[in-house]
Amino acid sequence: MVIAFAVILVIVFMPIFGGKNGLDYLDNLYNAISKASAYYIPGLMEEGKSFNDQKIEAALKLKDKDEAAHAVLLFSAAGAEAVANGSDLKITGDLGAILAAGLQDADDMFHNKGEVLVKRYQGKNERLMVYTWWVSLKAMQKSLNSQKAFAQAKFVKKVQSKAVEMSYNYYGIEPQGIGQRWGIVLFSLLFYVVYTMWYGYGVMFIFEGTGYQLEH
Repeated sequence: MVIAFAVILVIVFMPIFGGKNGLDYLDNLYNAISKASAYYIPGLMEEGKSFNDQKIEAALKLKDKDEAAHAVLLFSAAGAEAVANGSDLKITGDLGAILAAGLQDADDMFHNKGEVLVKRYQGKNERLMVYTWWVSLKAMQKSLNSQKAFAQAKFVKKVQSKAVEMSYNYYGIEPQGIGQRWGIVLFSLLFYVVYTMWYGYGVMFIFEGTGYQLEH
């Protein structure tokens, strides 16, 4: 049983599943399935309309001047006034419009339309710009909390985590419904249980064969 376990383990780590090993294949499969159920952006876009025409002023502290310069591109494209001084950034604008721009970028990224962001931001890398949204919204949340604008800060956090972060993490993955792949999903779950028990019984029989007894 232990020898059979080892043989299967070697097979699992061989790149015979569409050029990937078994773990990579299943990792990609479950990422694709989870992406299909993690699309919150339309709801956030609708919720964000309640923040239209809410003017904000925020001072953001970013990592360095390059990050601040990239953030200027984002906020300027959203119709806000953004002025960078080193790693410090001051923005003034409509909160609803700013978040709508961030959500649109996240939506394009979620649907793997990175070329749209590259064109929109003067050839800048799409991952870089979405990451800049993430750090900028994090800094904006801190600034709004310091102004006691807690409702606005809470929604900024929601956009950062459920839209921007999600789209960045799932970029390049094609979503699949679990109904499309239920067979391989069921097999993988059953295989995991059986394979784990197979190893456990194999080790137990080895100890029993050498004279050990398992007792409570």
